[in-house]
Amino acid sequence: MRNEVTYTVHIEAVEEGGYVAFFPALPGCHTQGETLEEVIAMAKDALTGFLECLHAHGRSEERRVG
Repeated sequence: MRNEVTYTVHIEAVEEGGYVAFFPALPGCHTQGETLEEVIAMAKDALTGFLECLHAHGRSEERRVG
């Protein structure tokens, strides 16, 4: 059986140009891109790498609240 988890990503345009993306449930998981398409692709890569790193260190997803 495969467990499926959904993460919310926030994408914001930045004044200097381009976009930033971050995952509120995963502090420290963020990225940037010049275009919307690029930042979406980068966010997918960042999420995958972040979760792989947590798994490699024996940690599960952590959610920090307030």
